[in-house]
Amino acid sequence: MSEHARKAVVTAGTGGIGLETAAGLAAQGWDVTVVGRDAERGAAATARLEEAAGRAAGRFLRADLSSLSGTRALADRLAAEGPLHLLVNNVGGMWTQRREGADGIEASVMLNHLSPYVLTEALLDALKAGAPSRIVNVTSSAIMAAVPAFEEAEPPGPYYGMAATGRAKLAHLAYTMDLARRLDGQGVQVVAVDPGPAATPNAAQMTIDILPPQMRPLWDQIQEWVTRPAAEAAAAVLAAGTGPSHGAGVVIGPSGAPDDSLLQYLTEDAAEAVRRWTPRILGD
Repeated sequence: MSEHARKAVVTAGTGGIGLETAAGLAAQGWDVTVVGRDAERGAAATARLEEAAGRAAGRFLRADLSSLSGTRALADRLAAEGPLHLLVNNVGGMWTQRREGADGIEASVMLNHLSPYVLTEALLDALKAGAPSRIVNVTSSAIMAAVPAFEEAEPPGPYYGMAATGRAKLAHLAYTMDLARRLDGQGVQVVAVDPGPAATPNAAQMTIDILPPQMRPLWDQIQEWVTRPAAEAAAAVLAAGTGPSHGAGVVIGPSGAPDDSLLQYLTEDAAEAVRRWTPRILGD
């Protein structure tokens, strides 16, 4: 890695959209840290970045972002390394069955909202030191399935993976818009990006049970959508991270251009509820 290259961090960067994003950044001359849980996949990702860049442009850091302590340990390490120019919060997930992490927090809430929230807040000084810099938060059209209820850690009723992920992504979109306003004029641009569906390892594990019953007639269409190559979806993330600045609080759609269609689901009532809900879940 080069001391003169701009530095990027990509979470969940050892496969799927995250790996394609990291490889694209390396090919553009960035030094890229990919974060993941599996050392073998991390080594393969590092080799892929070296191939893309034609030099040693990448490294792997092992971290469990389903754990608050794991997220905070990663944040402390990265923050101690000085200026950062790009943070891509790509970590997330959707599951057929409810999962719970070490902190007793449902996995969709943890990985799609809380861990990127904690990591981002801890790295703000490093990002300001690296200004002009960017924070790219990967969102999802699963928001359309969300029940925007934030009185409890989880909404009442049966667990459906797409609705759970959509709710967590909606919470993180609310945070993204608030953060964009907070950092406006400080040299750190905050962008949300919906890369669209893609053929990722997570998508391959999905079954129709992820869908609320009223959405199940869409299953065949969804299955067609997730045949899209991950590299094609990553192009939108790269555009969000390295393309022209579009101002504070922009959402980039699957085409790589600004697209505010997901913002229609983010009401002010929902945003205000998320502002109260997030610190309560974190115990802050």
